[in-house]
Amino acid sequence: MAYGRDELPPDEGGTAIEGADRAFYGRRKGKRLRAGQEQRLADLLPRLRVALPAEGARLDLPALFPHPVDEVWLEIGFGGGEHLAAQATRHPQVGIIGAEPFVNGVVKLLRAVDDGDLANVRIWDEDATQLLAAIPDASLARVYLLYPDPWPKRRQRKRRFVSDETLAEIARVLKPGGVFRFASDIDDYAGWTLVRAARCDALDWTAEAAADWTRPFPEWPGTRYEAKAIAAGRGPTYLEFRRLG
Repeated sequence: MAYGRDELPPDEGGTAIEGADRAFYGRRKGKRLRAGQEQRLADLLPRLRVALPAEGARLDLPALFPHPVDEVWLEIGFGGGEHLAAQATRHPQVGIIGAEPFVNGVVKLLRAVDDGDLANVRIWDEDATQLLAAIPDASLARVYLLYPDPWPKRRQRKRRFVSDETLAEIARVLKPGGVFRFASDIDDYAGWTLVRAARCDALDWTAEAAADWTRPFPEWPGTRYEAKAIAAGRGPTYLEFRRLG
């Protein structure tokens, strides 16, 4: 899939990032779309898709939305879109950008946007690192990365989205005091993320007790993948990092 795993497909390659072995996600499309999904993809996605500026320029994030927003959030790899849609519904004054290259996940979010008349959602359906590069410094209040593909085999781990480079970019785009929230049911990936976040001087882990990383984030709607993981006996880990001023 992309970076989230609500409907994890088998690894079948992906669009390369820094070479053919550096793709952060697998295939771009799963089962065949229904007619209504194809219609939304053709009609609604072009209206919601973020248009990147010329190389070297940065996006005007508030201008992406049809009404003034108090702040802007980013979800990298929104999977089926249930978390993003729930947050957009709960916080209509917040503009939320979702990055997800897996087409079947995109169409599910499009349905939620359409059904809920969510004017505060915008979508980027390509490589999230391209989007990050176009976001101005200190412009986001939150960044989410929820249940990303763990790429569990040792030879695959360079394809994990979390790296020193991506964490530095996430820190760059966060406002001072802004938060990066990461969730995974894979202990190895949680540890991997903690090690790299500890090397990022601009990010501070907010946990004060062991229970802090076993409790879901505030206003957490859950995801379908999370429910499957818990049913399978895999306990999720929730990590929050704050951007230092």
